[in-house]
Amino acid sequence: MLKVEDIHTYYGDSYILQGITLEVKEREVIGILGRNGMGKTTLVSSVIGFIAPRFGQVIFKGVEVTGRLPFEIARLGIAIVTQGREIFPSLNVTENLTVGFRSKAEGWSLERIFELFPPLKGRARHPGNRLSGGEQQMLAIGRSLMTNPSLLLLDEPTEGLSPIFVKTVGQVIRELQKTGISILLVEQNLMFAMKYTDYIHILSRGKIVYSSFPKELGVNHEIKLKYLGV
Repeated sequence: MLKVEDIHTYYGDSYILQGITLEVKEREVIGILGRNGMGKTTLVSSVIGFIAPRFGQVIFKGVEVTGRLPFEIARLGIAIVTQGREIFPSLNVTENLTVGFRSKAEGWSLERIFELFPPLKGRARHPGNRLSGGEQQMLAIGRSLMTNPSLLLLDEPTEGLSPIFVKTVGQVIRELQKTGISILLVEQNLMFAMKYTDYIHILSRGKIVYSSFPKELGVNHEIKLKYLGV
């Protein structure tokens, strides 16, 4: 599905990603963990095209997308839910959901999104800025799904959410995985990541310093303390 091969990404002269290699297979949920400022958001930005890697390759379904514009990459089947959600505050829920809709046979529709997120149906005419943080996160995920992606990039989806909404996000990840969507999940909530991912990479100073299955990380107290402060 997605192959990131030895990418090196810079912000100006700042060397952020220093040779990242990873893979996301079909129906996989791959977790990216690490402290703040270690390159996690830069990684998803490099995949979706917000910033182009200076060296290395990003390959999606066998097609190299390195250096392509974000809208070109999105059309190939990658969607992103950014850390700030970036919903349109002056548009209502329905308008937010349909603004980037791309039709696909047996794909996502407004009705399916409302089935996945029942609270949004009752707020269909509410402006985006009148939703709670959890509802805004539902809306951001729903809007991305309306593009009918094969790969979903989730950047800190549980940040600032109450426990009940964190649980909802986890349940949604499981449901999306069943539908065949692959997910690259950037997360700081260790317990959440270990519960809902198939494999985990830890980033530190722009490099992958540890990779394992969630259960292996769970018992590796030295790694958790050294790189996650847990």
